Amino acid sequence: MSAKWGDRPGARYIKDVSGLTTIMLHLMPKRTESEVYLADKIDATELLRFIEKKNAEHDNYKTTVFHCFVLAVARMIRERPKMNRYVQGRRIYERDSISLTFMAKRRFADDAEEAFMQVVPKDTDTIDEISHQIYGDVREARKSEHSTGGIDATVDAFAKIPHPLLMLVFKVLRWLDFWGRIPKSLKDGDSNYSTVLLSNLGSIKGPAVYHHLNNYGTNSIMITVGTLHKEEMVMPDGTKEVRDVLDFGATIDERIGDGFYFVRSLRLVKYIFAHPEILDKPFGEPSGFEY
Repeated sequence: MSAKWGDRPGARYIKDVSGLTTIMLHLMPKRTESEVYLADKIDATELLRFIEKKNAEHDNYKTTVFHCFVLAVARMIRERPKMNRYVQGRRIYERDSISLTFMAKRRFADDAEEAFMQVVPKDTDTIDEISHQIYGDVREARKSEHSTGGIDATVDAFAKIPHPLLMLVFKVLRWLDFWGRIPKSLKDGDSNYSTVLLSNLGSIKGPAVYHHLNNYGTNSIMITVGTLHKEEMVMPDGTKEVRDVLDFGATIDERIGDGFYFVRSLRLVKYIFAHPEILDKPFGEPSGFEY
């Protein structure tokens, strides 16, 4: 896609927005002023059956519920492009690519460091490629107690700058961020510049929570995933059944879409969990979900 006036690196300027949205950009210029919260649960029973069969096919790595959740959210964003938008400089932009970032503990201890992990699905990727990538990235990060490069090393380097000078540095960074001029080397791998920031609290037996957005960067969606558990649910035919359920909490910048758009996007994620064979399709192929 050729760049046009107003576009920014990796994103195009969305000029055709409603008058209400334009006013919102000025009434609520900060992302933290525009947060909407969503708490819901997903029936993961069919997905667990899919995962059990999938993991019987290979033993060098394991596909997990979180891996599937990452790809399901990525598929939703691909088919629901407004979910890949962000507000910066009081204008709306739509990214050219989809990126999902999460944190991984280098070891399960209070004083252990965390490492940034990022998934950028390719059109040919299926759940096998995504699982293999995440498994490999996490295993590699846990080989060291400390950051060995990338955005983690950059963050550590900034943290060593004397406090008064660091304040000045971040004033400059925030000005560059407003005008979309942050160097690519500082954006690559940074969760503040990803489409979605994810937190798998279920991996430490924690509940799904609401997590704030950040006024720095372009990230407009933050999702936390809780612990998988059994819960009685009412089925479509009116009967009750104990199912495997996954809780999650999401925080979204309301300026990128409206409630109707957000709810329909959530329906697509639930559809993928109910029909997990979609995850075996190449990422570039549509899910086939009909609204």
